[in-house]
Amino acid sequence: MKYFIITGSAGLIGSECVEFFIKKGFKVIGIDNDSRKKFFGKSGSIFKRRKQLLAYKDYKHFNIDIRDKKKIEEIFKNYRSKIKCIIHCAAQPSHDWAVKDKILDYEINSFATLKLLDLFNKYCPEASFINVSTNKVYGDNPNKLKIVEKSFRFEVERSSKYYKKGIDESLSTDNCVHSFFGASKLSADLYVQEFGKNLDLKTVTFRGGCLTGENHSGVELHGFLSYLVKSIIHKRKYKIFGYKGKQVRDNIHSSDLINCFWHYFQNPKIGRVYNIGGGRENSCSILEVINFFKKNYNIHLETEYFEKNRVGDHIWWITDYTKFQRDYPKWKIKFNIEKILQSIASYEVKLIQ
Repeated sequence: MKYFIITGSAGLIGSECVEFFIKKGFKVIGIDNDSRKKFFGKSGSIFKRRKQLLAYKDYKHFNIDIRDKKKIEEIFKNYRSKIKCIIHCAAQPSHDWAVKDKILDYEINSFATLKLLDLFNKYCPEASFINVSTNKVYGDNPNKLKIVEKSFRFEVERSSKYYKKGIDESLSTDNCVHSFFGASKLSADLYVQEFGKNLDLKTVTFRGGCLTGENHSGVELHGFLSYLVKSIIHKRKYKIFGYKGKQVRDNIHSSDLINCFWHYFQNPKIGRVYNIGGGRENSCSILEVINFFKKNYNIHLETEYFEKNRVGDHIWWITDYTKFQRDYPKWKIKFNIEKILQSIASYEVKLIQ
């Protein structure tokens, strides 16, 4: 029998990976100790999602801290060559939280990744290792681009090489402010590359834009689009941190991202890095999302504005995913921005009813 190991298995990406790969005929080993509850409180907990996953007979859950190498190693020892892929989704995902406990943030995001890579190399080197990273590894370098202000969004100048398709992997990760979260994720990112290129292993890092979907437990400190739509539907005051609410993000639905993993798994490459997101067609600002619900659903959102932006936050980010699509031309985005917004909103409305 072929097994997938998925860390952070009850989170947005991890849980949908579990369901996707079980449907593909694999058995799945999930590792998740609901650290989100510690980071973000009860509203960030993945308890309900974990309960749903336990209904699958081909899913085995381990309530283990990702930093506990001894317990994690027991799993690798037991399954060894049966492990065909590791999808590493577990992380401390918040800028704001990282600065409160830099050591813990680094232990979770970087040191735990190194431990996983070491076990992967030791027990199942023929498998593939998929790392879920972030565009925050580029720090605030995107903010140094020539940016112009529009009515409801910021935009890079049309003369910029990034204007048409967004930012590709050529953007430097150096000489910038990353936030401590961005720094710990960049460290992990580099280790994943190094195990691939140095040891000739099948590793890949996906530097995600805004990863989203209806199953996201978005909170104020993490989960831009999910939390914003929740605030609109549940009529909660929303705090805007800097940039007049015109900061731009591109958004990729979790199912489209998981299809990236599937395409990579079928034809894995050595030490690859990809920027991955929804691209220009799936980009939006905070104000544009608010206006979308005001125009289409007559829902008004109360906001509170704070002049100071979050450290390392991007004014404008749109992902150029050309490199991945060139390597895997059969992959296509199925969820456009309206479909994403509607899917999150519909899910939240059902919770109210």
